[in-house]
This record gives sequence, structure tokens and C-alpha cells, in this order.
Amino acid sequence: MTFSIEHEVLRLPLRDPFRIARSEHGAGQSTTTLVVAVADERFPAIVGLGEGYPDRFYGETVETLPVVFPMLLAAVGEVEPSKDWLRAASRRIETSIRWNGAAKCAVDTALHDLVGKLTGEPVHRLLGLSADIPPTDFTLGLDEPKVVAERARRAGEFPALKIKVGGPADLATLEAVRAVYDKPIRVDANTGWTPETARQLLPALIDLGVELIEQPFPATRLAWLADLQAASSIPIVADESCVTIDDLDMLVGVTAGVNVKLAKAGGPGPAARMLARARELGFRTFLGCMEETSVGIAASAAVASLADWVDLDGNLLLAEDPFEGLDLGDDHRWRLSDRPGLGVSRRA
Repeated sequence: MTFSIEHEVLRLPLRDPFRIARSEHGAGQSTTTLVVAVADERFPAIVGLGEGYPDRFYGETVETLPVVFPMLLAAVGEVEPSKDWLRAASRRIETSIRWNGAAKCAVDTALHDLVGKLTGEPVHRLLGLSADIPPTDFTLGLDEPKVVAERARRAGEFPALKIKVGGPADLATLEAVRAVYDKPIRVDANTGWTPETARQLLPALIDLGVELIEQPFPATRLAWLADLQAASSIPIVADESCVTIDDLDMLVGVTAGVNVKLAKAGGPGPAARMLARARELGFRTFLGCMEETSVGIAASAAVASLADWVDLDGNLLLAEDPFEGLDLGDDHRWRLSDRPGLGVSRRA
């Protein structure tokens, strides 16, 4: 094998504290992610960048990812600068080991960047997808209602806000946000509600014009999700209940939508296949992210034309993004350029 892979763990401060309903105590001040550089000695001076965001909820840490990398690269074989080879290699990575989505994402993303650079094609074009993508929303973490409202006011130019809930002040927070923001609000409980809480809040959420409710209950509580969706005019979107493409069939008739993330699915190749399959099954599609750098967000943006809703703001949550080249337009759509690969590079 002519491959080499190097990885770097990045611990990056966040612009504002960012907590969710299942955050560990003291979390929310910084984020930890892992970036890789994949090279092939036959193509000197060309490096493919990738990122895998490890989440303990899905069984991954910065220590586990590098252990899996050699197995993933061994499944790839020799690089060929072609779309057909890339598609086949991406599938081999996907099936080489179960789970390990962030590790797969890092390698799959790096290979898409590498082949893009070798062929002169941007990643979205390698995947046969459009550069016309929906605008991203902006996410606000759990905090005191007045604090969240002030952040909502500052983010008022975004076409939608996603509000993290799952605490005792959820309704007060959403009312405070609505008082300063008149565009769509999306609600994400990150498994933090009970059925009783959801039933109590639902009429108010409808009155407040909430656009969607993301993962209100624990991941395995599919009956709870189905009951809430049956009672709700607001779409329920599965996130923690929907990790890979294999989870889609069991969610038919349970939720109206699914949240696909590259760090769960295993990279741009698997995410594109998962989004396409979700559409075939009649789901509304939500493309999410982790608190990633522009490497991960650029890879996600490459598949965003397959999404109805887009939540690709991870790099915007960072105090400083160590990568550059991904531009957000005035309409809050990520600009997919004609630059080869992901189109991003490390800041000097």
C-alpha cells in the first residue's frame, strides 16, 4: 500500500458557551476534533484533508479513531483518480467495520479531497451533486433565557435558528427568542424530554411557529417518537435514533424527518447515499453537523443539495477556524466553488 495518513487532535475554543441537553458537566467552552492528511507516494505534494468529530455518545474518542485508520486504508486499495474508483472505495470503507462513523468520515472525506485534487474536480461534482444548496441555520446552545435571546438577536440575519432545549426553562427560552426573532425556529432536545414534557409543550411550540422538533426522546424510544409525531403538526426529526443508512427503514412511519451527519454516516459518500435513500422512503431530510472546522463543513456542504433543511454552522461556533477557503454568502448559503477537492486549506 502506498498510502500514508497523519492525524492531529485540535482542541478549539468556542465563540460562545455551547451546551446541549446531554452535555457533560463543565462542557461547552471548547470542542475537540481530529483532522487527517492522507497522501499517496505516487502523487507527491498532493494531500487529502479529512475530519472526524468523535462523540462519546456514538462510542468514539480521539484515542479510538487512529486505531481504526489502518483498517480503513487497507480496505481502500491503490488510489485511482476516478469517480468510479472513489465510489467503490467509499463503499469498502463503509462496510469494512461496523459503526466508527467519525473514523470513517475522516478517511472518506480525505479520499474525496485527494481524488478531487487529482482530477481537478470539486467534491460535490465528484458525487454528481448540485452546487445549489439551502441556506444554513445557526444554533444556540442551552443557557439562561435572556442570554439565549441576546444571542438570537445577534444572529438575527440567519434565515432560521436552531435552539437547543431539554432544560427547565425551555418555554421561557423559546418565548424570549421569539420576542427578538421573527423567522423560523427549530428546536433540538437532544433526547432531553419525556413524553409528558413534550405533550405539555406542544401547543405552545405550535403557537410559537416552531418549524421542527429534533430528537425529543432517547434514541431507542421509537414508540414515543411515533406517538408524538401522530399528535403533532410539527415534523419530528430523528437524530440520535438515526445514525446510519441501516436505521432508515425502522423509522418509516415513526418520524417525518431524519438528520444525517457525516460524522455519524461515515463521510460524504455514505451521507449522500443515506440522504438519497431517505428521500426515496419519503422522509424530509435534515443535514446536520458537529462543532467542526471548515474541513468537515465543506465536506457536508458538498452533499447539501440533497437536504431540505441545513444546519451547517459548526465552524461558525469556533472562536477561530484553523482552515480557510469556505465562504458563506450573504444569503447564508455555503459557496461551493470550482476549486478541486474540498477547496479548503490550513491558515498560514
